[in-house]
Amino acid sequence: MDKQVGAVDADGNDAPDRVAVEEPLQIVVDGHPLAITMRTPGADEELALGFLLTEGVIRSVDEIRKIDVESRENHALVFLHDDVEVDYGRLTRHVFRASSCGICGRATIDAVTSGQVPLTSEIRFPKDVLLGSPDLLTAAQTTFARTGGLHGVGIFDADGRCLVVREDVGRHNAVDKALGHALRSGNDLASCFLLVSGRVSFEIMQKALVGGVPLVAAISAPSSLAIEFAQRSNQTLVGFLRPPSFRVYAGAERISGLVGC
Repeated sequence: MDKQVGAVDADGNDAPDRVAVEEPLQIVVDGHPLAITMRTPGADEELALGFLLTEGVIRSVDEIRKIDVESRENHALVFLHDDVEVDYGRLTRHVFRASSCGICGRATIDAVTSGQVPLTSEIRFPKDVLLGSPDLLTAAQTTFARTGGLHGVGIFDADGRCLVVREDVGRHNAVDKALGHALRSGNDLASCFLLVSGRVSFEIMQKALVGGVPLVAAISAPSSLAIEFAQRSNQTLVGFLRPPSFRVYAGAERISGLVGC
């Protein structure tokens, strides 16, 4: 979502522009407020699904009875089935997180690294498929093309087919939206990879692990903690994916066509 605003250029002339919309979304589960995230409106149901999955609140879409994003503005009201138990005291995220950072709301690093089992997927992704994905992601970033102000995230299968692209002012929100779409669509992400338009942080690797994604690629750089997490969780991490080159920071054995591998 974007809107037109007034602006003035360097010469003092009127220069109306289009900017990405940023608004809060409060996620409430069975009456319990869990988080307020600053996001770009749109795909709010997918955002809530992805958030609940990566926070460990749910394990499958079947645990959700209803998600209401219509009755209250900027709210996602989630209702679980009666037999689904949630330990709300275990959830350590503070109530607010900004669009630029999701992990800053966590109480401790241990709270997000514990309990995650390393992946065992032996899928291999052709080098040419990785190199072809940035153009597909860019072509699908329609709001970014108008505003230049959104992160993009795409999920691709091993044949290079784009399953979904989502945009948001927060890269972690874009990841949650994409994972939420996959969860709702029943996609098996064990044979897919995630591509992010900017840098890749620890939290993106953690979200991908919970979603069962074996490879994460980024147009820009990875952080040191993202690399450490990928190595520990047996994920493949690709950075600086800018055809015709890229760098592999973990799990090179999952990429076919590499010289020397």
